Amino acid sequence: MDMDNEILVDVKEVSRYYGQLAALESISFTMRKGEVLGFLGPNGAGKTTTMQVITGNLAPTAGAITIAGHDLLEDPRAAKGAIGYLPEQPPVYKELTVDEYLDYCAALNCIDRDKRTSARNASKEKCGLTEVGRRLIGNLSKGFQQRVGLAQAIIHMPPVVILDEPTVGLDPIQIREIRKLIRELGKDHSVILSTHILPEVQTICDRVQIINKGQLILSDTIDGLQKQLKSASITVAFLNMPHLDILNDIPGVNGVEEASPGYWRILFKPEQDPTDTLVKLSVENKWALRELRPGRVSLEEVFLQLTTSEHTETKTDKEIKTKKETKTEIAAGKDN
Repeated sequence: MDMDNEILVDVKEVSRYYGQLAALESISFTMRKGEVLGFLGPNGAGKTTTMQVITGNLAPTAGAITIAGHDLLEDPRAAKGAIGYLPEQPPVYKELTVDEYLDYCAALNCIDRDKRTSARNASKEKCGLTEVGRRLIGNLSKGFQQRVGLAQAIIHMPPVVILDEPTVGLDPIQIREIRKLIRELGKDHSVILSTHILPEVQTICDRVQIINKGQLILSDTIDGLQKQLKSASITVAFLNMPHLDILNDIPGVNGVEEASPGYWRILFKPEQDPTDTLVKLSVENKWALRELRPGRVSLEEVFLQLTTSEHTETKTDKEIKTKKETKTEIAAGKDN
């Protein structure tokens, strides 16, 4: 097996219900060694629930999860031992010093007694805590407390590190430092980063997944996403503006809208760029093309488009309702 392509996290058709409410609906994805995966979504989309299910803090209603080759339900000790987890609120004891707390975490992770000091020192060095080992955690800034939380997550050198909103509440300098630290962790660990902060995904991650209303609605590499962000639109200006119907009839064009006075934005299918056709028609019909520039959609715009209620009905309410009705019918049949 090519170890560089080793699948460390395999989530198959995982759902989590609270009564009739689907917090997660058939989530499936894989994660390979050395990847930093951005798990993106608005507040309440299901990010934290997904992280809690993957780490074994919540049981899935349906589906299977494998961590580093270990089934989370059949072999939970081995699977959880392969995970380092930083919840949104760092699980630190503020009355302990950094060294005391990390020694405690080393013991919890069953690190041999004679190796705990070296493990503590290695995690402190990675997380920039070398100078604060004897300080009380409660006296540290929030940024340093977050670093302590990261240190406990990696002290046992797990192949998978899961970080839930690691930069929430930090100031800009602390955010920059934590992001740099996460990029460094990505060299030795596979990292799942749950966040709703868009720049975090672009600056840190190799892949991105967007979740909304408990459903995965996008999964792509950052490079692939960047290509999408180059946008299926162009902005044009003509001295002799043709009728909009003519532009709309060009193959691949999805619509034409006014960008600003005298400038028009032409939306098109990504695989059917009409630029060459536009230039040709302009010459043939003497439209006098004055300007043509490619558009660019921001990640924020893509995110908003994907997470609006109109778009996210990819699994329609009718489909979900049909599933629930089928479950009800099966249950009724058993009762009969």
